[in-house]
Amino acid sequence: MSGSSTPEVPEVPALRVSAGATPEEVAALVLVLAAAGGEPPAPARPVSTWAAHTTAVRAPVAHGPGAWQTTYRH
Repeated sequence: MSGSSTPEVPEVPALRVSAGATPEEVAALVLVLAAAGGEPPAPARPVSTWAAHTTAVRAPVAHGPGAWQTTYRH
């Protein structure tokens, strides 16, 4: 025998369907309750700066005389 025994508690149904419900109504109820329950989706992981698309996209290059000099000046 174990030292920590818990008394059994009878389970009470969370929902009772009336006798006049059609199978379609019961199916719709089950669908709604199944969709409402559950855990929220896990938060999205942040994208690493190495994998970010913005690091692969090049900045526009200036056109005209001396453009190569002004392209990298900020």
